[in-house]
Amino acid sequence: MPTSDPNTTEPVRRLFSFPDPVNEVSARLVAAGVVTMAVMAIAFDVRWLTAVIAYGFVARVLSGPTLSPLGQLVTRVVTPRLSLPPRFVPGPPKRFAQGIGAVLSVTAAVLALALDRWGAAQVMLALLAVAAFLEAVFTLCLGCKAFALLMRAGVIPASVCERCDDLWGVRRTAT
Repeated sequence: MPTSDPNTTEPVRRLFSFPDPVNEVSARLVAAGVVTMAVMAIAFDVRWLTAVIAYGFVARVLSGPTLSPLGQLVTRVVTPRLSLPPRFVPGPPKRFAQGIGAVLSVTAAVLALALDRWGAAQVMLALLAVAAFLEAVFTLCLGCKAFALLMRAGVIPASVCERCDDLWGVRRTAT
């Protein structure tokens, strides 16, 4: 029986990987793009934009910026043109935050496009816009904070992100 060649799965594995570390400059710029799209969708009643936002979050959860048009624009065009030094942060909390964004944006898309509940979809988009605004303007990643709380509570094991185990400034010790 032939064995599978591990080299044939490597491109797929690379495609569906999340960067670690993440350049926080790029993360903040992506967040600014999300704020812009969410506010436009709400203000101008552009319901189909919820699907674009949802696709972007799902793509970023699965592959970081690789399959995300906004992620590609930011990492390949915008960030390199800025004269800001990169600021690297651990990837797992950022992926967790993207996952929360995926849940909110997919919910908004289903509400807006499948269930014709635009008001409820706007609430989801507004929550998403507020969280993205906090990230973009104040470097306050609510998903990252939730990740840290879940690590502290033992829900997310320290092995998921050893560097994150000290996000609170007090390293946990084994009991």
